[in-house]
Amino acid sequence: MKYKSKKSQGALVGLIMGILIFGFSFWGIGFSLGPEDKALKLLLYIPAFLFLFIYIILLMGSFNLHYLVQKNRLALKWGLISAHIPWTDINQLIKVEGESNLFSILGASWPGYMVGLYSAKGLGPVKMYTTKPYEGFVCIKSNKGFWGLTPEDDSLIEEIASKTGKEIETVDMNQMPEEIKGKSMKEDGFYKLLFILNLVFLLFFSVYLAVFFPGSTAPNFIVLLLVLAVALFFFNIGNAGRLYQFSTQGAYFLLLIGIAVTGIFLILSLGEISL
Repeated sequence: MKYKSKKSQGALVGLIMGILIFGFSFWGIGFSLGPEDKALKLLLYIPAFLFLFIYIILLMGSFNLHYLVQKNRLALKWGLISAHIPWTDINQLIKVEGESNLFSILGASWPGYMVGLYSAKGLGPVKMYTTKPYEGFVCIKSNKGFWGLTPEDDSLIEEIASKTGKEIETVDMNQMPEEIKGKSMKEDGFYKLLFILNLVFLLFFSVYLAVFFPGSTAPNFIVLLLVLAVALFFFNIGNAGRLYQFSTQGAYFLLLIGIAVTGIFLILSLGEISL
């Protein structure tokens, strides 16, 4: 029997983000570098196409994410890939309520979508196949580790309990002590400030070039600075989130580097564009 994941706009958000980010990046590289810059253009295109390939796989998963109850196992369907959990391997069923403290180990997420290996403070490393895990999720403990699911309702976990004979346990993350749950980035005011400043600098840089670059005598290479600033933003945001669980100061420093580099790019652009 097929069980759908909780409804979300994750697939649409991912599609729009991908078109905007990769569309601008490929256009920017081609526009800013001429025929004499073949080597540099190749060095930029290779990682860009690699990340595009990875992103397409992640995006396909967001469009096809559901769970199948089969005769001898539970199947997690993600894009063209399936993960299987035999009923005999399941040791514990946990219904996680409240907002979890999740950190990416080797995963990807955007609003309405989270997939990959995440650290769920208070539970452990969880392989997430989810849409809205911050609203609660089903956690399955098996011989191969923890698995996170977000079905539309409780019918799936009740079916798994029936197949395995396991009791459904409930964990309320909102009631979990901070020393176990850990400190969340969402509750860290300074981290949020640095994140907002990164976003503000990037948006200001983008608007500035959009308004003043057309018709100016500035070299096309200026556009490449914005492409690099966008790439740096997503690199820093993703890795700052991973680093935060080990070192809050390290995460702060990474975000500060993003602000500084984007600021330098902006200053260089101010010097090149004649208003």
